Formats: sequence, structure tokens, C-alpha cells
Amino acid sequence: MALLLPAGTALLAGLDAALTLLGLPAPVQLARLPEVHGPLMVLGFVGTLVALERAVALARAQGGTQPERARPWAWAAPGLLGLGALLLVSPAPVRAGQACQVVGSGVLVALYGAAWRRRPDAAIAVQGLGALAAVGAAVLWSGGVPVPDLSPWLVAFLVLTVVGERLELMRIVPVPATAEHGLVAGALALVAGAALALLWPGPGTAVVGAALVGLVVVLLRYDVARRTVRGTGLPRFMAVAMLAAFAWLAVAGATWLVGGPTTGGVRYDAVLHAVFLGFVMSMVMAHAPVILPAVLPRPLPYRAAMYVPLALLHATLVLRVLVGDARGVGWAVQVGGVGNIVAVLAFVGVAVTSVLRGAPRRTGRTTRQGRVPEAASPAGAEPVEVTA
Repeated sequence: MALLLPAGTALLAGLDAALTLLGLPAPVQLARLPEVHGPLMVLGFVGTLVALERAVALARAQGGTQPERARPWAWAAPGLLGLGALLLVSPAPVRAGQACQVVGSGVLVALYGAAWRRRPDAAIAVQGLGALAAVGAAVLWSGGVPVPDLSPWLVAFLVLTVVGERLELMRIVPVPATAEHGLVAGALALVAGAALALLWPGPGTAVVGAALVGLVVVLLRYDVARRTVRGTGLPRFMAVAMLAAFAWLAVAGATWLVGGPTTGGVRYDAVLHAVFLGFVMSMVMAHAPVILPAVLPRPLPYRAAMYVPLALLHATLVLRVLVGDARGVGWAVQVGGVGNIVAVLAFVGVAVTSVLRGAPRRTGRTTRQGRVPEAASPAGAEPVEVTA
């Protein structure tokens, strides 16, 4: 919980900065918040959550016939990324927060290295590439590269983290080797495109866009969400959120592929928020009932009310991107942006309420053990079962 609090602070500060960037009054007025908005949300909020989930899986000794040694240094990854977020919103020099993000993302790479030594696997490799992109983004930002110019690196970190987790879950059912090879190739292309975009923005951005579209094609073809969307309860909620996320990632990739590089204006707003809100926040909502119980000793029971903030997120993002950005309608950008913020905060409220109320009473068919498996967990977590 202590390591989650800085991530929550980063989220609230990032949403506050979003209001300022939209040209609207914000509860907290801090001059540098808009400047640190991107790294604060990506490395401070999502990065801390990703590192915490990985640390939980690796920090403590594992049981079994050959118990593994504990890795207490694993906690440094979420600790430093969270500390970096706090420093970025404090009066401390920005460089202090940047330094923490560089070292914290470096420790995250080491965590994936430890996971690889435990079990060499393509899913771990893809996530490790994403962590390397996080290091690249943190180093470039601390070296003075403007955030818009390093946005492909931030995108690569978030996208490859999710893609690696989805690859892990694809194996619930047999998938051909071409699916795994396609995702690994897409991951390599994405990181290569991000590096190329620093020197030759046009070709590099096209490679990034093509890699994103290619990853979406493979995921839509082989991800288990295509099957679980026909189910009920938590599996269906997760599938709906993930399929919507894939659609927004395709929008971002196609925009970069066709439109070329952009570091400002409506196209920049559309691409980044299609990724960071449409893809990433939808994935966060999808996986929260699975990941949080793996991190904290408290379950997050699924409730149908979770569809409300999910639907609000995507509806207001359509208003913001497809009406406001695409057609140059300023009020739609502002209304959609405020709706995005309300959706994120509403999901936090629903999640906290669900934790406090506990599992809802259910009726229906049970297995011989009285429990029905509902969803598989992401890498490093235990399978989740919901009482029937």
C-alpha cells in the first residue's frame, strides 16, 4: 500500500495537469505540472504499478521443490519510480525526479532479467523490451529531449508491457508459433522505430505506426478476448475493455503511419490520448480486478457497475478524438477531456467501493468444489476464482 500511494498521487497530479492543458481551471496550480504531465502519468503512475506487480512476483522467495532466493532489491523499482513521481510534483528540482525515474526504470529492466533467468520466454522478452523503452524515455527526458519528441518511447513501454501480458494469456488455448513470432517481431519493430524517429522522424514514425497496427492485427486474431467476450461476468468485462483498447491502438498506429510525425496540435493530442487513455486506461480497468488482488491482500470483486466508467471513458474519448481533434471542434476536446477525467476517477470510486463491500452474493451452478474459474491472471499473479 505504501508503494501504491505515490502512484495514486501521480494519477491525481496528472489529471490535475490535464485540466490545465485543456485550458480549464484546475484544483492545484503548479507551474511545472503541465510540463511533467506525460512522464508523470506514464512512468510515475503506470510505471510504478507495473514495477510493483513485477516486484511482488520476484521480491520474495518462491516455494517448490527448489525454492528460489528472495530478491529484496526488487522493491527499488516501484519505490524509485514512485519517489520520482512525488519529486516531480514537489518543489524539489525536476532533475531529482528524473534521476529517480532513470534508476527505477533501470531496476525494472533488471527485474525482467531475473524473470528471464527463471523462465526464458517470449512474453518476458517483449515486456523487457518495453522496460528498455522506459529507460530510453527517462534518459532522453533527463538529457533535455522534449516530451513530444520522445513520445514513441513512452508508447513503446506501455504497449509492449501489455502485449507481453496478453501473449502470456494467449497460451490458455493452443496458438500457432506464428502468433508469438509476430508479436516479438512487432515489439522489435516498435523499439527500432522509436529509436529511428529521433534521427529521422518521418521514417521512424512510420515504422512505429506500422508496428502498432501489426501488433493489433495479431492480437485481434489470437487473443483469448475474442472467446471470453461471449462469456459473462468478469471475463466478459475484461474482454470488452480489451477489444475496445485494441481499436484505439489501431487508431493511433494508423494516424502515425499515414499522417507522419507530430509534436503538437490536434493530431498529437489524438494519437497520445488514443494510446494513453483508449488503450492503456482501458487495459488498466480490464486487469484491475486481477492485478490488484495479486499485489494487495484484498480482493477486488467484479461488479457490473464497472461498465459505467468504462463506457464513459470510450464515449468521451470518441467525442474528444473523432469529433474534437478530427474536426477541430474546441469545445468537444474540452468536454471529452473532462469526461475522460471523470471516467478515470469514477472507476477508482467503483473499485474502492467494491473492495469495501466485498464479493457480491451469487446464485447459479457451481463446480464440485463450489467455485467457478473466472479469469486467468497476468504474468506473476495467481489465477483468480470467483465464488459462484
